[in-house]
Amino acid sequence: MSKQYDVIIIGAGHNGLVCATYLAKTGRSVLMVEANKQVGGAAITREFSPGYSVSACAHLLHLFHPQIVSDLSLTNHGLKLAATDLHTIALAADGDHLTLTRNSVNGNGLSASDRTAYSEFQNKLRRFARIMQKTFMVRPPRLVHKNMTDLMNLAKLGLSVRMLGRDDMRELLRIGAINIFDVLQEDFQSELLKGVMGFDAVLGSNLGPRSPNTILTYLYRLTGQLHSNGSAISVPSGGMGAVTSSLRAAAEAAGVEIRTDMPVKQVLLDVDTVTGIETNSGEQINSAIVVSNADPKTTFLKLVGARNIETGFVRRIDNIRMQGKAAKLHLALDGKPKFKGVDENQLGHRIVIAPSLTYVERAFDHSKYGEYSNHPAMEISIPTIHDDSLAPTGKHVLSAIIQYAPYDLRAGWESQRESFKQLIVDKLAEYAPGIKDQISASELMVPPDIEKEFNIHGGHWHHGEYTLDQFMMLRPVPGAAQYATPVNGLYLCGAGSHPGGGVMGLAGRNASIEILLREKVA
Repeated sequence: MSKQYDVIIIGAGHNGLVCATYLAKTGRSVLMVEANKQVGGAAITREFSPGYSVSACAHLLHLFHPQIVSDLSLTNHGLKLAATDLHTIALAADGDHLTLTRNSVNGNGLSASDRTAYSEFQNKLRRFARIMQKTFMVRPPRLVHKNMTDLMNLAKLGLSVRMLGRDDMRELLRIGAINIFDVLQEDFQSELLKGVMGFDAVLGSNLGPRSPNTILTYLYRLTGQLHSNGSAISVPSGGMGAVTSSLRAAAEAAGVEIRTDMPVKQVLLDVDTVTGIETNSGEQINSAIVVSNADPKTTFLKLVGARNIETGFVRRIDNIRMQGKAAKLHLALDGKPKFKGVDENQLGHRIVIAPSLTYVERAFDHSKYGEYSNHPAMEISIPTIHDDSLAPTGKHVLSAIIQYAPYDLRAGWESQRESFKQLIVDKLAEYAPGIKDQISASELMVPPDIEKEFNIHGGHWHHGEYTLDQFMMLRPVPGAAQYATPVNGLYLCGAGSHPGGGVMGLAGRNASIEILLREKVA
């Protein structure tokens, strides 16, 4: 057995790095072990073609909490933003696109009623999202428990809902659990506007606009606007890897020991109590506290082992819905792409292909039957407009998230990868004629690739669907919803925990607070 640590953290993704740093700042000895050679989890920057680098999975920053930036002094550790407050450009086939900002939407042919409705809708849903946001920085309360902290958090939640007033409270109860399709149909006329708003409710999920819970996912996205004062969408200098590089610097400055290229074979137990970890190389490392930044299925079914956990709990873990449906395309371009109707000064903003709600829903339909979408919806970023360090001089990188690409493709990804990539490029060319001639290299990552590269079960970016039955005190499952688990000394700090996925960092922060409350470490 090697050195004894106060805490061992498995997985150096952003939540793990946040958790480690908060714990180390209290004087705890913290070891972080990472399976890959690079820290950052799914928030990394890497080269995909000689000279061309890209944010490999997550590619836009829109949820990262400013409290963490302040607490960990990340700007002093290298965090810089190349661009902030990006608009969303909703592409139309005829080039008559829409531009969406925090409070306004503009475009030729857009009715005055839709302009007004958009502002009113955003303001209303931000009021609802503010209630959600208040729960993000505390552990989710258990409903049947006499713990005073839980009772206080429940009371605060109830009071926040009550303070909405009669009309807003009634509206929240009416729409909270239904789908974004029906709600947008009530309020808007423009198919293009409804399409891009519906797309925002399903991005990265296994949901379509008609699926229940898509109001919840839309509210989740809006929380990014609330804690960033409206500047929700940003491009980090150096890509998303620069965010986690600053987190690594902060962690090491606080005393965290980080070992990369060190996969964990298992969590070591004495009956039902953690004693440390064993790595793939056979090294055993002691600690009374182990924190997993891995997804819940990997943590319990692989690292702990189903045989070491109560059967009912294993069943709940096994039933977590976390099969990825999003793919990621990277293109190396010889020059700036030209999208019809998009001015050069708009090219660096967030670009979306989602012409209507029906278009997005039909794209989702294919994935229900194990097929990729024939007409996919996508979110496009060209980060080199703001950050020329990612490509050779005069060259560019295009990064796109593609909905939908099922993990368990019926025909198999080995034979279908290139045809799907070509279909995506063909769709891009409908809006950006000439882009095919600019492509010098390309990479398509489908969910099994995401699973393999980032060690995420099912290739689901958020470590599990964000739905009412996997939300707050039910995330990931009852019995492990407050970061502690049925295994004494084992904690969760990843996106599978409250508040959820996206590069936010609050799961890691909240877990550190819970660990310090529960554990008395000398």
